[in-house]
Amino acid sequence: MPRTIAIGDVHGCADEFEELLNALELEPEDRVIQVGDLVNRGPDSHRVIELARAFKVEAIIGNHELRLLTARSKKKPSLLKDYDRQTIAQLTSKDWHFLEAMPKYLYDVTIETVLVHGGFLPGMPWQTQSVETITKIQVIDKKGKPAKRSDEPNAPPWADTWGGRPFVIYGHTPRPNVLERPGSIGIDTGCVYGGHLTAYIVEDKSLVQVRARKAYAHSKRLPDPV
Repeated sequence: MPRTIAIGDVHGCADEFEELLNALELEPEDRVIQVGDLVNRGPDSHRVIELARAFKVEAIIGNHELRLLTARSKKKPSLLKDYDRQTIAQLTSKDWHFLEAMPKYLYDVTIETVLVHGGFLPGMPWQTQSVETITKIQVIDKKGKPAKRSDEPNAPPWADTWGGRPFVIYGHTPRPNVLERPGSIGIDTGCVYGGHLTAYIVEDKSLVQVRARKAYAHSKRLPDPV
């Protein structure tokens, strides 16, 4: 039976990405979707994109890709962080075309599941939420607004109040383990911070994981390594 497979934040971890793709033993009819933040922070964003093309991985835009593309299109290098510049030095024209083609989300009506980078603001139509909201949301603040976890450390994850239709698979918020809720699953398990790179197989709700070779970056919120 064909599988729908979601992969969490890769962040330039090419060795781990390749190991996971091989571990999945993919068949031609399988559909593989990466939930954004394919690039940045890790050692080899260029090779990650090459692997995505070679394995026919569909990738959704994350906040890291959004910042790179916005800085490029608006000619605003001031938006870039140091690791953005390191990534840009690696990217080819084919890589930029791949990033530019990333959709905001992918929805499969047959399994009533949407894959997105950050998530959605509950109580609003998910289809019309801005790319800034759905790539950056982590928690809901006291005013009911989307916020970053670092800005509102005591605020609840958006997934805690998500109604569950459609089911959401997302990344963006790194944790030592996947976060399962009745209506969603968060699969960013902090590979770039020394954790795991996670794949979630929709049909049987199983996980396939590979351990990071090392911690390539450091997080103020997560143990080092995760």
